[in-house]
Amino acid sequence: MFENLTKAPGDKILALMGEYAADSRSTKIDLGVGVYKDEQGVTPVMRSVRKAEERILSNEKQRLTSASPATRGYGAAVLDLVLADSIDRSRVRIAQAPGGTGSLWVLMQLINRARPGATVYVSDPTWANHNPIAINSGLKVATYPYFDPETRGVKFEQMLAALDRLGAEDVVLLHGCCHNPTGANLTDAQWDQVAESLVRTGALPFIDLAYLGFGDGIEADAYGTRKILSSVPEAVVAFSGSKNFGLYRERVGAAILVARNAEQAETTNSQLLNIIRGAYSQPPDHGAEIIRTILEDASLRAEWEEELAVMRNRMISLRKKLADAIRERSNSTDFDFVADHRGMFSLLGLTNDAVEHLKATNGVYMTGDSRINVAGIPEDRVGDLADAFLGAVR
Repeated sequence: MFENLTKAPGDKILALMGEYAADSRSTKIDLGVGVYKDEQGVTPVMRSVRKAEERILSNEKQRLTSASPATRGYGAAVLDLVLADSIDRSRVRIAQAPGGTGSLWVLMQLINRARPGATVYVSDPTWANHNPIAINSGLKVATYPYFDPETRGVKFEQMLAALDRLGAEDVVLLHGCCHNPTGANLTDAQWDQVAESLVRTGALPFIDLAYLGFGDGIEADAYGTRKILSSVPEAVVAFSGSKNFGLYRERVGAAILVARNAEQAETTNSQLLNIIRGAYSQPPDHGAEIIRTILEDASLRAEWEEELAVMRNRMISLRKKLADAIRERSNSTDFDFVADHRGMFSLLGLTNDAVEHLKATNGVYMTGDSRINVAGIPEDRVGDLADAFLGAVR
């Protein structure tokens, strides 16, 4: 049965984690793994999450499977968070999925049912899992210009020109906020132009919303998603609660679809639920219940938003400190873009040789494309990190 299989390529992030774990240097710094870390270098359980969890466990009577993929109000709570009042809900359906990755997968499967072999256009670069999920779903993948390695900003004119060339059979995958891996994001005015382009071409927007609240705040971060969904007749969104609720291993996400009208929404949703039934049948419930409990309770939601603001502001502060430290040492603005980026990640634009030098000489670990997790920067070693970066590029 299996004699013709060849070994699949290993996961580069997992390999990097293994290298970091095996490094005995006490001065090593992990900027590779994409999880939020606090001042102590740990990924905390949020207080609001702990309180919600305690409430759930104290009231729990049984552990039956849920009758709906949008578990007991979870779907409505997520739609309130993501959409607010930006769109007529009769056109919207939501299904709980195992994490943002699971949401991406079921929506890619849905697209392939609707348009077998359609082309999904992803940003250059994009998150490493986007391409394999699309390809394994039977779709084709192409790219549109996005990141400028010279300015470390968005090649917006080239991006918009590429989007304007698409057609109604095409799909455009957009990062809702906090672009992974680059950290370079669209402005509100640029989102407006993207929405206008999608209306002109009829291409289907597919929004990956994995970091809501990690950029400039929930409302600011939701602008692009809400603008797109309120402008076009059809769209899909993959939502993740892993980062902004700190629920990484609970695998809690949601697949959101927007159709032309309520009838098409119901028909399309039946296909989405059929895909889910044939894959994982029922999603895990615990993380969804935590999110629902927090979002439906005013005091818990307020506490969660306060905690989220602390996380967001810490990352913004670390960005500024690193950019300032490099500028002070180099008398150059070459790394000021780090302070302008948002979210957990920034793409530094270093060569692979520089990345390997940082790992071998300084014990600084990052992915091969020079993406760093800003939340992994130790606050008391920003200067050391600035020195290491400058030494690598020189």
